[in-house]
Amino acid sequence: MYAIIKTGGKQFRVEKDSIITVDLLHQEEGSDFEAEQVLFVKTGENDYKVGTPVVEGAKVLGKVLNHGKAKKIVVFKKKRRKGYQKKAGHRQDYSKVQITDIQA
Repeated sequence: MYAIIKTGGKQFRVEKDSIITVDLLHQEEGSDFEAEQVLFVKTGENDYKVGTPVVEGAKVLGKVLNHGKAKKIVVFKKKRRKGYQKKAGHRQDYSKVQITDIQA
């Protein structure tokens, strides 16, 4: 059984007991996570539900494990023969979520 959920503008394929990394959630560590934007649910071999755009009554429940920052991404801009160089960096905040249940 798996589902496809949408959170933070991105889509994730989740199964029970899987751990996913999503954009930062404004919840405390150890709190419950609930995704109501479930786009697709597969429950059996040929049994699935496709949402238009979301599946009615479906929820994915989980638990927020921790928050952190990803590795640094270097942004380097240069225009050749003009003497222009600019270097910047960015670290994206994230939350790790463990999926505990999929309710179809």
